[in-house]
Amino acid sequence: MRLFAGLFFVLTLAGQTAPELFEQKLLTRLRALDNQLDGVLGVAVIDLTTGQTFSYHGDTVFPQASSIKIPIMAEMYRAERAGEFTFMDAVTLHPKAYVGGSGELQKGLLQGPVKTTIGKLMQAMIEESDNTATNWCIAKLGMARVNRLLDELNLVNTRLRRIMLDTAAAARNEENVSTPKEMARLVEMIYRQRLVDPSASMDMRNLLGLVKADFRKSVPAGVEVASKPGEVTGVRCETGIIFLPGRPIVLSVMSSFVVGEDNPVPAVTRIVFSHFNRLASGNRYGNLGTR
Repeated sequence: MRLFAGLFFVLTLAGQTAPELFEQKLLTRLRALDNQLDGVLGVAVIDLTTGQTFSYHGDTVFPQASSIKIPIMAEMYRAERAGEFTFMDAVTLHPKAYVGGSGELQKGLLQGPVKTTIGKLMQAMIEESDNTATNWCIAKLGMARVNRLLDELNLVNTRLRRIMLDTAAAARNEENVSTPKEMARLVEMIYRQRLVDPSASMDMRNLLGLVKADFRKSVPAGVEVASKPGEVTGVRCETGIIFLPGRPIVLSVMSSFVVGEDNPVPAVTRIVFSHFNRLASGNRYGNLGTR
């Protein structure tokens, strides 16, 4: 019986392909990183060449922090395309609209009213992660509309539940949430020009390309990146596209219960990029001298 059991085990291993074994190596590296992390980790990757999705705790719900601004941006485009406003429409913000966080808009509001446009507010929401601009967009749309869009896209675990920096709502567990797989699918729609319409998808891709975050810092300078990070106490995440030549990918990294300044996003990005860069360098059998 032992002989047959051993033979079955050998045959099972022999039936795996080299790419499958290589993918298991990736999973092992991510698991090792997770074991060292004082917190919890989730990762989803979409190979935009093959369409294959790979994930590690990919269906786990995590807080999104500023990454939730991606679906807000999408609904802003959908409303604009419906003729509800134009991105050139003028807006005047008053100091009472001030919300803390990053962005030039915050500095201006400390001096008095700020005149801008809807388009510039949306760009500030993404490029500078401006919370005042974000809360204006949420008020313009209403949370229910953003969530209806997510329902239509079958992203049922991705929810906008509170405005930015609403600590009382966060204390009531009214958190903005998603899963690595769902955020990866949302960004894949942008890449494939299927979110709102092709032109809007390209605009969203370009806006995300303005962001300089951990993905950008963790891959070679010549590789284009379009992503949106998120960070609150205990939470580090980022979702976006890494335009690896010959093997572009969508990557979504999420973590929570993280202590101090620990941040797994750069390490995960380097591990995943290395894996797909190797795939891009060879043929399906792993001959790395073919491209």
